[in-house]
Amino acid sequence: MLVVDDDPTGQRSLGSALPRRSTPPAAAKIRILDTADRLFYNEGIRAVGVDRLISESAVTKATFYKHYGSKDRLVVEYMRRRHQIAREFMDRLDDVAPKQAIQQLVDAITRETQRPGFRGCPFVNAAAEFMDSQHPVRLVVTEHRDWYTETLAELLGRMGHPLPGDGADEFLLARDGAMTGGHVGDAVASTAAFQRAASRLLSEARG
Repeated sequence: MLVVDDDPTGQRSLGSALPRRSTPPAAAKIRILDTADRLFYNEGIRAVGVDRLISESAVTKATFYKHYGSKDRLVVEYMRRRHQIAREFMDRLDDVAPKQAIQQLVDAITRETQRPGFRGCPFVNAAAEFMDSQHPVRLVVTEHRDWYTETLAELLGRMGHPLPGDGADEFLLARDGAMTGGHVGDAVASTAAFQRAASRLLSEARG
């Protein structure tokens, strides 16, 4: 294994007497998370061991455990990163009219589901691998899905949907079906059905 560990904390500090300043995450820490994101999504979380993560991240075992402590903690960070990406996407729609925001979300889900290498929703995949509903990984999944439906319900409410909470649940169920169907079956057919369901949902709103 070629190790190119560039973690600066492994070097002696010559300025320990100076006040600590906020610094960005070490390159090695980011590289481990990038590697985990790729492997966990493409191959499954349980299928990827710590030795593989260390090898493909090109770090030492000591660096891996210093930054993440355990594989489970790394999995949680992987899920949190995916959640943050979703939040950032929705944040970019803050200045868009609600109906247009939901349509852009539908379009993004369609593109994602039809892209080469798509392997389904990472949150649904993770939930299938961690059966204990109180496991930290499952708690992140629950947090993400609760945020997702709350965000959708708020958008649907602003559109004048008569039952925004129910509408948000229906949207999420349709999205789950499209992503699962896109992974195991015909992505074009799955996303076409999803678009029809979303269109019916939007037509129920008065705005």
